[in-house]
Amino acid sequence: MSFSVEEKIGFIRTALGRIYPEPKSELIYDSPFQLLIATILAAQATDRQVNILTKKLFDVCPDATTMSVTDPETIRDLVRSINYCNNKAKNILAVSKKLVEEYEGEVPASRDALESLPGVGRKTANVVLSNAFRQPVMPVDTHVHRVSNRIGLVKTSKPEDTETGLIKVIPEAWVIDFHHYLLLHGRYTCKAKKPECQGCVLRDICDYPDKN
Repeated sequence: MSFSVEEKIGFIRTALGRIYPEPKSELIYDSPFQLLIATILAAQATDRQVNILTKKLFDVCPDATTMSVTDPETIRDLVRSINYCNNKAKNILAVSKKLVEEYEGEVPASRDALESLPGVGRKTANVVLSNAFRQPVMPVDTHVHRVSNRIGLVKTSKPEDTETGLIKVIPEAWVIDFHHYLLLHGRYTCKAKKPECQGCVLRDICDYPDKN
């Protein structure tokens, strides 16, 4: 039996909504600034690794003002255990200084403004806009890209095309939750190397040719 994209979206909302009734980011943060910093650190790292690290980092530097005047070596030492720690520490300090100088220490709720910050690309900006400001945007990481294509919501090779495709077919009111549905499903079930197809609640609507 074949399903339309619209039918798949409704199915996903019901099935994954039962598993994740209150879907949200697994990063731990208390403010848009902390989410921004955690998301910068999360590149090429797991949320679990980031949460361990940011607990100490945010105890020392909870906001842009304190981070902006912290010694670079201190920041580097606090993030040393993460991948690409030197570049990330440099960007964190530069971001904090720019926020203080241009935005009174607050994180702007604008994509253009966010992407003007050092080390902040489209995905990071979308994560902040979605989670901190509840804007209906679709951050696309490897999980969202993989799951969307396997299920058949889109047929794309680039994350930016996946983002565009998903925004076109997912009702605006559902976009924020759908980001988390797809990400969490990819993280825990529809894994890159060994997807757990037998226990997958989306198996019946999935187009993945190699599902077992």
